[in-house]
Amino acid sequence: MALKTKLTELLEIEHPIVQGGMQWVGRAEMAAAVSNAGGLGLVTALTQPTPDHLRREIDRCRSMTDKPFGVNLTILPTVTPPPYEEYRRAIIDSGIKVVETAGSRPQEHVAAFKEAGIIVLHKCTSVRHALSAERMGVDVISIDGFECAGHPGEDDVPGLILIPAAGDQLKVPMIASGGFADGRGLAAALALGAEGINMGTRFCATVEAPIHDAVKQLLVDNDERATNLIFRKFHNTGRVARTSVSDKVVEISARAGAVFEDIQPYVSGAKGRVALETGDLDAGLVWAGQSQGLIRDIPTCKELIDRIVIDAETIIRDRLAKFAA
Repeated sequence: MALKTKLTELLEIEHPIVQGGMQWVGRAEMAAAVSNAGGLGLVTALTQPTPDHLRREIDRCRSMTDKPFGVNLTILPTVTPPPYEEYRRAIIDSGIKVVETAGSRPQEHVAAFKEAGIIVLHKCTSVRHALSAERMGVDVISIDGFECAGHPGEDDVPGLILIPAAGDQLKVPMIASGGFADGRGLAAALALGAEGINMGTRFCATVEAPIHDAVKQLLVDNDERATNLIFRKFHNTGRVARTSVSDKVVEISARAGAVFEDIQPYVSGAKGRVALETGDLDAGLVWAGQSQGLIRDIPTCKELIDRIVIDAETIIRDRLAKFAA
């Protein structure tokens, strides 16, 4: 049995599995490993300090794989926004065929990517935002449930509800995201109406993930309860691994009259990068989802993807089929 879906056909990939676009993690070696294993790897644009660095990272990824890969461009409101238009131009000029967009107000970028003939995947955390993105002309929606790492939105709707709710209304193909880590999840996503899955946290716990072994072991050791929701008070909820740093952020945020400036020293992206690269879990935030509770080992990307697909095929063929017999 081969799991051929609208997603594998559209992206010309072997397996319906997409690597999440992760800050500091989505480097060439990560994306190439996923693509070589038959999924779709993503280089994270804003991990690179400049658009020229992104061009070089795309070239580096091409030197590592001849399979399809894409680039993630996340648009977030910040005090000093990066030059998004220049990053977008670097992506287009580099001949990238697939882009994952995420964040707020992506219209300008989606229009430019579509004009360049690029397939656009857009990540959303609600049905209403997914429908808005579909109207913009995106080709695929990645619908991100409350279980996810990163920013799950403010609606708190888990994937078991959000995925079929989105599928009931969307006309474009859909990727299920948030909480996926194994073949059971892939089989369930397909049953719920998705054409594939997106995994971020699970790919962090692989041999090729360019992060410190201590962080990978944290993901193995943690269970499904070991996350913290931060920034809730500021209506920009984020889900991170439970560490001394994220515990401190939650504690400070709960104080009467707390403002963002009170937690800012603990949550900078630069400090999170230090944690990922040095393994010092007290240095900064480690972004991770509830799928930690399903992570038991640190395989290669190929071992992981092969296992997920085989397990999903077995569930569909042997377990689910017998109920309809």
